[in-house]
Amino acid sequence: MSKVLLESPLHAFGLSARVQTPSSSDRIVLAELPHMGYLVLRGKPDDAAFMQAVAGVLGQALPTQPMTVLNTDAGAVLWVSPDEWLLVCKHSRRDSLLAALTSAVQGLFAQIVDNSGGLTSMRLAGPDHIQLLRQLGPYDYESLAVGRCASTVVSKTGLTVVRTDTAGVVLVFRRSFADYTWRLLERTARSYQPCITSPAHCADPVFTPLFETI
Repeated sequence: MSKVLLESPLHAFGLSARVQTPSSSDRIVLAELPHMGYLVLRGKPDDAAFMQAVAGVLGQALPTQPMTVLNTDAGAVLWVSPDEWLLVCKHSRRDSLLAALTSAVQGLFAQIVDNSGGLTSMRLAGPDHIQLLRQLGPYDYESLAVGRCASTVVSKTGLTVVRTDTAGVVLVFRRSFADYTWRLLERTARSYQPCITSPAHCADPVFTPLFETI
């Protein structure tokens, strides 16, 4: 794979040159999480063969409760709809997981699709991250409990907001809207004097371990 394909979707903004170590006074902290794998899993939750086949690869059964986030050995599984899930994994494991899942569901009414080229993520944390989210859209972000995710629309673009701890959230969004999404975040966060940092200094307990420097 060429280097261009592995370039951050936000490379034009020079975020790596703006990275700082956050301090206790920083109210908003942002860290890009590029280059992870994103696999879409589709199948029927009442199809025992499908559920068992996928569980054999992931090590755990797919969640059937709406908005659930499941941390597995393979990566983070997000409930998207009653018959769709998103597996976020390490880039280095994407191909092997895609092959294993495709083989496991062969002959079943199911589909495994690699959408790694279509999605990217960012960690949003800090004491005022809820206030920032409120300014972005009308969703009741305070009610989003740890272990839950929600898909919403903010200013004409879609986001999946994932909460795995109380310190912040991970935003999953389309790469094709990355520039627009970053400009929206940066403009909205301006009054909070945001700190741009590395994934290690704005760690998410589930997603940051999936990030690899490529």
